[in-house]
Amino acid sequence: MQGNCSSGGRVAQAIALVTGAASGIGRATALLLAREGAKVAVTDLDAAGAAATAGAITDAGGSALAHAIDVTEESAWPPLLDRIHDELGPPTIAVHSAGISFAKPLVEMTLAEWRRVMAVNLDGAFLATQAAVRAMRRARGKGAIVHVASASGLKASPGATAYCASKAGLIHLAKTAALECAQAGDRIRVNCVVPGGVKTPMWEGMANWNEMKQSAVWNANPDGPPGKRFAEPDEIAAAILFLASDESSYLTGSALVADGGYTA
Repeated sequence: MQGNCSSGGRVAQAIALVTGAASGIGRATALLLAREGAKVAVTDLDAAGAAATAGAITDAGGSALAHAIDVTEESAWPPLLDRIHDELGPPTIAVHSAGISFAKPLVEMTLAEWRRVMAVNLDGAFLATQAAVRAMRRARGKGAIVHVASASGLKASPGATAYCASKAGLIHLAKTAALECAQAGDRIRVNCVVPGGVKTPMWEGMANWNEMKQSAVWNANPDGPPGKRFAEPDEIAAAILFLASDESSYLTGSALVADGGYTA
């Protein structure tokens, strides 16, 4: 972890829940929130990875707990929120980064494969949002929820039907949740960050991984033009931090696009 945790940062005194925090965008976000003063509940299906992220936070002087969770299991959410409340305090930030990638032509995809993508990317987001809103209402009626969507939810990609559909649904889930919270009089904001290609381990499971890792775009200098390279996880984490902080106090129901111009 780079830098020390700050008691006077941009999310000082916040209690943050981050899903999918063992690697990639989720890990970068958990580390950045901690550096900016938040206490962080680091969650992932990968228990060892979650523990490693939490350990990096505590080693830097921050406060964190690690918790393994399958985001698709409804019964797993109440114990997680209870533990966060008991060990860190009532959550004021929830970042839902857990998700899977999947690519297969529509006519070759099985219903089971379709449902697996929807379960993780959409059902998990529904359960995360529901749990976060309930917890924030019980505590202070205030908070910030940020979902990690994808440019594939805005621009279709051949061969990625399930993934595109799940991310498009996620964007509208967040927008609708934002309107419902506002209608109820909550001070709970719900937004999405919409990345394009990001250099994360998720790509390693794709069929074209060997070709991709040798491409000019994958290997481009991270200081190069945004449209000519993949984003670094820290760049997306910075956008998430903005949406989670009071700096974005008037943003709710928004989809903050951070895709290097891909959907422009």
